[in-house]
Amino acid sequence: MHVFVTGGTGTIGSAVVAELLAHGHTVLALARSDASERTLRDAGAEVLRGEIADLGVLRSGAAQSDGVVNLAFGRDYGTPEALARSIREEGAALTTLADELMGGDRPLVTVSGTPWIPGRAATEADPVATDGPVGERGRKVTELLGLAERGLRAMAVRMPRTVHNEGQGGFAGMLTETARRTGVAGYPGDGTQRWPAVHAADAAALFRLVLESAPAGTAWHAVADEGDAVRDIAAVVGRRLGLPVASVPEETFGPFGPIFAADQPASSAHTREVLGWRPKHPSLLEDLENIRP
Repeated sequence: MHVFVTGGTGTIGSAVVAELLAHGHTVLALARSDASERTLRDAGAEVLRGEIADLGVLRSGAAQSDGVVNLAFGRDYGTPEALARSIREEGAALTTLADELMGGDRPLVTVSGTPWIPGRAATEADPVATDGPVGERGRKVTELLGLAERGLRAMAVRMPRTVHNEGQGGFAGMLTETARRTGVAGYPGDGTQRWPAVHAADAAALFRLVLESAPAGTAWHAVADEGDAVRDIAAVVGRRLGLPVASVPEETFGPFGPIFAADQPASSAHTREVLGWRPKHPSLLEDLENIRP
Protein backbone atom coordinates (compact mmCIF):
# COMPACT_ATOMS: atom_id res chain seq x y z
CA MET A 1 0.00 0.00 0.00
CA HIS A 2 1.28 3.51 -0.85
CA VAL A 3 0.42 5.57 2.26
CA PHE A 4 0.31 9.34 2.58
CA VAL A 5 1.37 10.34 6.11
CA THR A 6 1.07 13.79 7.68
CA GLY A 7 2.97 14.60 10.85
CA GLY A 8 5.58 12.01 9.92
CA THR A 9 8.46 13.48 11.95
CA GLY A 10 6.69 13.74 15.31
CA THR A 11 6.94 11.29 18.19
CA ILE A 12 4.12 9.15 16.79
CA GLY A 13 4.61 9.94 13.13
CA SER A 14 8.26 8.95 12.91
CA ALA A 15 7.40 5.61 14.48
CA VAL A 16 4.47 5.14 12.08
CA VAL A 17 6.65 5.84 9.04
CA ALA A 18 9.22 3.29 10.25
CA GLU A 19 6.50 0.72 11.01
CA LEU A 20 4.89 1.05 7.58
CA LEU A 21 8.18 0.79 5.73
CA ALA A 22 9.25 -2.21 7.81
CA HIS A 23 6.07 -4.05 6.81
CA GLY A 24 6.32 -3.60 3.05
CA HIS A 25 4.35 -0.40 2.53
CA THR A 26 5.70 2.68 0.78
CA VAL A 27 5.28 6.14 2.28
CA LEU A 28 4.69 9.62 0.89
CA ALA A 29 5.14 12.02 3.81
CA LEU A 30 4.31 15.68 4.24
CA ALA A 31 7.34 17.83 5.14
CA ARG A 32 7.15 21.49 6.15
CA SER A 33 10.91 22.17 6.34
CA ASP A 34 14.24 21.16 4.88
CA ALA A 35 15.11 19.39 8.14
CA SER A 36 11.86 17.39 8.07
CA GLU A 37 12.46 16.48 4.44
CA ARG A 38 15.96 15.18 5.21
CA THR A 39 14.68 13.15 8.16
CA LEU A 40 11.93 11.56 6.09
CA ARG A 41 14.15 10.79 3.10
CA ASP A 42 16.75 9.25 5.40
CA ALA A 43 13.99 7.03 6.82
CA GLY A 44 13.13 5.83 3.31
CA ALA A 45 9.99 7.87 2.59
CA GLU A 46 9.10 9.97 -0.42
CA VAL A 47 8.38 13.62 0.43
CA LEU A 48 5.66 16.11 -0.42
CA ARG A 49 6.50 19.64 0.74
CA GLY A 50 3.81 21.60 2.56
CA GLU A 51 2.01 22.14 5.86
CA ILE A 52 -1.26 20.90 7.30
CA ALA A 53 -2.84 24.26 6.39
CA ASP A 54 -1.98 23.74 2.69
CA LEU A 55 -5.23 22.07 1.72
CA GLY A 56 -4.37 21.76 -1.96
CA VAL A 57 -1.17 19.93 -1.07
CA LEU A 58 -3.07 17.60 1.24
CA ARG A 59 -5.56 16.80 -1.52
CA SER A 60 -2.69 16.05 -3.90
CA GLY A 61 -1.05 13.73 -1.39
CA ALA A 62 -4.27 11.84 -0.78
CA ALA A 63 -4.93 11.57 -4.53
CA GLN A 64 -1.55 9.84 -4.98
CA SER A 65 -2.13 7.34 -2.18
CA ASP A 66 -3.82 4.04 -1.42
CA GLY A 67 -4.55 5.29 2.09
CA VAL A 68 -3.83 8.13 4.50
CA VAL A 69 -2.61 8.36 8.10
CA ASN A 70 -3.24 11.86 9.42
CA LEU A 71 -1.10 12.80 12.43
CA ALA A 72 -0.21 16.44 11.83
CA PHE A 73 -1.18 19.03 14.44
CA GLY A 74 -0.24 22.67 14.96
CA ARG A 75 3.03 23.45 16.72
CA ASP A 76 1.61 26.19 18.94
CA TYR A 77 -0.89 25.15 21.63
CA GLY A 78 0.45 26.99 24.66
CA THR A 79 -2.62 29.20 24.97
CA PRO A 80 -6.36 28.45 24.63
CA GLU A 81 -6.48 30.56 21.47
CA ALA A 82 -3.54 28.77 19.88
CA LEU A 83 -4.96 25.36 20.80
CA ALA A 84 -8.32 26.26 19.26
CA ARG A 85 -6.59 27.46 16.10
CA SER A 86 -4.65 24.20 15.78
CA ILE A 87 -7.84 22.18 16.26
CA ARG A 88 -9.63 24.17 13.55
CA GLU A 89 -6.68 23.68 11.23
CA GLU A 90 -6.74 19.93 11.85
CA GLY A 91 -10.50 19.86 11.18
CA ALA A 92 -10.11 21.58 7.81
CA ALA A 93 -7.39 19.10 6.88
CA LEU A 94 -9.61 16.15 7.74
CA THR A 95 -12.45 17.57 5.65
CA THR A 96 -10.13 17.90 2.66
CA LEU A 97 -8.71 14.39 3.03
CA ALA A 98 -12.19 12.91 3.47
CA ASP A 99 -13.46 14.65 0.34
CA GLU A 100 -10.62 13.17 -1.70
CA LEU A 101 -11.04 9.63 -0.35
CA MET A 102 -14.84 9.49 -0.31
CA GLY A 103 -16.55 6.73 -2.23
CA GLY A 104 -13.75 4.19 -2.41
CA ASP A 105 -12.01 1.66 -0.21
CA ARG A 106 -8.93 3.80 0.48
CA PRO A 107 -8.60 4.13 4.28
CA LEU A 108 -8.23 7.36 6.24
CA VAL A 109 -6.82 6.80 9.73
CA THR A 110 -6.76 9.77 12.05
CA VAL A 111 -5.82 10.36 15.64
CA SER A 112 -8.10 11.13 18.56
CA GLY A 113 -7.87 10.99 22.35
CA THR A 114 -9.21 8.44 24.78
CA PRO A 115 -12.32 9.76 26.57
CA TRP A 116 -12.53 10.18 30.32
CA ILE A 117 -15.42 8.40 32.02
CA PRO A 118 -16.17 9.06 35.72
CA GLY A 119 -15.46 6.09 37.95
CA ARG A 120 -14.04 3.62 35.42
CA ALA A 121 -11.64 3.07 32.56
CA ALA A 122 -12.86 4.32 29.19
CA THR A 123 -13.47 1.72 26.49
CA GLU A 124 -13.63 1.83 22.72
CA ALA A 125 -17.45 1.94 22.94
CA ASP A 126 -17.45 5.25 24.84
CA PRO A 127 -17.90 8.46 22.84
CA VAL A 128 -15.15 11.07 22.86
CA ALA A 129 -15.81 14.38 24.57
CA THR A 130 -17.49 17.05 22.48
CA ASP A 131 -17.17 19.85 25.03
CA GLY A 132 -14.27 21.34 26.96
CA PRO A 133 -10.95 22.63 25.56
CA VAL A 134 -10.69 19.91 22.89
CA GLY A 135 -14.41 19.39 22.28
CA GLU A 136 -14.27 20.62 18.70
CA ARG A 137 -11.71 17.94 17.93
CA GLY A 138 -14.03 15.28 19.33
CA ARG A 139 -16.93 16.58 17.26
CA LYS A 140 -14.86 16.50 14.08
CA VAL A 141 -13.63 12.94 14.57
CA THR A 142 -17.16 11.77 15.42
CA GLU A 143 -18.42 13.42 12.24
CA LEU A 144 -15.64 11.79 10.22
CA LEU A 145 -16.43 8.28 11.48
CA GLY A 146 -20.09 8.89 10.68
CA LEU A 147 -19.19 9.29 7.01
CA ALA A 148 -18.84 5.52 6.75
CA GLU A 149 -22.49 5.53 5.65
CA ARG A 150 -21.51 7.71 2.69
CA GLY A 151 -18.64 5.49 1.59
CA LEU A 152 -15.65 6.79 3.54
CA ARG A 153 -13.44 4.16 5.15
CA ALA A 154 -12.38 6.33 8.09
CA MET A 155 -11.09 5.01 11.41
CA ALA A 156 -9.71 6.65 14.54
CA VAL A 157 -6.88 5.54 16.76
CA ARG A 158 -7.45 7.05 20.18
CA MET A 159 -4.23 7.97 21.89
CA PRO A 160 -3.69 8.13 25.65
CA ARG A 161 -2.48 11.27 27.39
CA THR A 162 1.15 10.20 27.06
CA VAL A 163 2.78 8.70 23.98
CA HIS A 164 6.41 8.30 24.97
CA ASN A 165 9.79 7.30 23.62
CA GLU A 166 13.13 7.53 25.43
CA GLY A 167 11.50 9.39 28.32
CA GLN A 168 9.99 12.10 26.14
CA GLY A 169 6.58 12.93 24.69
CA GLY A 170 2.95 13.48 25.64
CA PHE A 171 1.60 14.88 28.87
CA ALA A 172 4.41 13.28 30.88
CA GLY A 173 6.85 15.14 28.63
CA MET A 174 4.94 18.38 29.24
CA LEU A 175 5.07 17.69 32.97
CA THR A 176 8.83 17.21 32.67
CA GLU A 177 9.32 20.46 30.76
CA THR A 178 7.16 22.33 33.28
CA ALA A 179 9.30 20.88 36.07
CA ARG A 180 12.47 22.11 34.38
CA ARG A 181 10.95 25.57 34.00
CA THR A 182 9.47 25.94 37.49
CA GLY A 183 11.92 23.92 39.56
CA VAL A 184 9.19 21.63 40.92
CA ALA A 185 8.01 18.26 39.60
CA GLY A 186 4.39 19.15 40.11
CA TYR A 187 1.00 17.52 39.76
CA PRO A 188 -2.52 18.96 40.12
CA GLY A 189 -4.60 18.08 43.18
CA ASP A 190 -3.59 15.05 45.21
CA GLY A 191 -2.00 13.32 42.23
CA THR A 192 -4.11 10.17 42.45
CA GLN A 193 -5.67 10.87 39.05
CA ARG A 194 -4.49 8.36 36.44
CA TRP A 195 -3.12 8.82 32.94
CA PRO A 196 -3.03 6.02 30.36
CA ALA A 197 0.10 5.72 28.23
CA VAL A 198 1.70 3.92 25.29
CA HIS A 199 5.15 3.67 23.76
CA ALA A 200 5.32 5.33 20.33
CA ALA A 201 6.48 2.12 18.65
CA ASP A 202 3.51 0.19 20.04
CA ALA A 203 1.14 2.95 18.91
CA ALA A 204 2.67 2.77 15.43
CA ALA A 205 1.98 -0.95 15.22
CA LEU A 206 -1.68 -0.26 15.96
CA PHE A 207 -1.92 2.44 13.29
CA ARG A 208 -0.66 -0.10 10.76
CA LEU A 209 -3.13 -2.76 11.87
CA VAL A 210 -6.03 -0.31 11.66
CA LEU A 211 -4.92 0.92 8.23
CA GLU A 212 -4.66 -2.64 6.91
CA SER A 213 -7.74 -4.29 8.36
CA ALA A 214 -10.11 -2.22 10.51
CA PRO A 215 -13.64 -1.62 9.23
CA ALA A 216 -14.99 1.85 8.45
CA GLY A 217 -16.40 3.98 11.22
CA THR A 218 -14.49 2.29 14.07
CA ALA A 219 -12.37 3.63 16.93
CA TRP A 220 -9.50 1.81 18.64
CA HIS A 221 -7.47 2.38 21.80
CA ALA A 222 -3.68 2.59 21.66
CA VAL A 223 -3.38 2.03 25.41
CA ALA A 224 -0.58 -0.08 26.89
CA ASP A 225 -0.69 1.23 30.49
CA GLU A 226 -4.30 1.61 31.66
CA GLY A 227 -3.46 4.35 34.14
CA ASP A 228 -0.48 5.55 36.17
CA ALA A 229 -1.09 7.93 39.07
CA VAL A 230 0.20 11.38 38.10
CA ARG A 231 2.08 11.73 41.39
CA ASP A 232 3.95 8.50 40.54
CA ILE A 233 4.89 10.01 37.19
CA ALA A 234 5.98 13.22 38.91
CA ALA A 235 8.01 11.21 41.42
CA VAL A 236 10.12 9.66 38.67
CA VAL A 237 10.50 13.04 36.95
CA GLY A 238 11.55 14.69 40.20
CA ARG A 239 14.07 11.98 41.00
CA ARG A 240 15.60 12.06 37.53
CA LEU A 241 15.85 15.88 37.54
CA GLY A 242 16.81 16.23 41.19
CA LEU A 243 13.77 18.40 41.92
CA PRO A 244 11.18 18.41 44.72
CA VAL A 245 7.83 16.76 44.03
CA ALA A 246 4.68 18.60 45.11
CA SER A 247 1.08 19.47 44.30
CA VAL A 248 0.80 22.63 42.18
CA PRO A 249 -2.17 24.69 40.88
CA GLU A 250 -3.86 23.53 37.68
CA GLU A 251 -2.94 26.87 36.10
CA THR A 252 0.70 25.77 36.13
CA PHE A 253 -0.07 23.66 33.06
CA GLY A 254 -1.88 26.37 31.08
CA PRO A 255 -4.89 25.33 28.97
CA PHE A 256 -4.20 21.66 29.74
CA GLY A 257 -4.64 22.16 33.49
CA PRO A 258 -8.21 20.77 33.70
CA ILE A 259 -7.20 17.75 31.61
CA PHE A 260 -4.11 17.19 33.75
CA ALA A 261 -6.34 17.17 36.83
CA ALA A 262 -8.86 14.63 35.49
CA ASP A 263 -8.82 10.92 36.34
CA GLN A 264 -8.85 9.30 32.90
CA PRO A 265 -7.76 5.65 32.78
CA ALA A 266 -8.54 3.77 29.58
CA SER A 267 -8.76 0.14 28.48
CA SER A 268 -7.66 -1.44 25.19
CA ALA A 269 -9.16 -4.88 25.80
CA HIS A 270 -11.40 -4.73 22.71
CA THR A 271 -8.56 -3.50 20.48
CA ARG A 272 -6.28 -6.29 21.63
CA GLU A 273 -8.93 -8.98 21.20
CA VAL A 274 -10.16 -7.93 17.75
CA LEU A 275 -6.98 -6.69 16.06
CA GLY A 276 -4.47 -8.84 17.92
CA TRP A 277 -2.46 -5.81 19.04
CA ARG A 278 0.16 -6.68 21.65
CA PRO A 279 2.23 -3.83 23.18
CA LYS A 280 5.77 -4.98 23.87
CA HIS A 281 7.85 -1.87 24.55
CA PRO A 282 8.71 -0.30 27.94
CA SER A 283 5.95 1.11 30.13
CA LEU A 284 5.79 4.84 30.85
CA LEU A 285 7.36 4.62 34.31
CA GLU A 286 10.15 2.44 32.91
CA ASP A 287 10.72 4.77 29.97
CA LEU A 288 10.87 7.90 32.16
CA GLU A 289 14.09 6.50 33.62
CA ASN A 290 15.65 7.77 30.37
CA ILE A 291 15.07 11.42 31.37
CA ARG A 292 18.39 13.24 31.49
CA PRO A 293 19.02 15.73 34.33
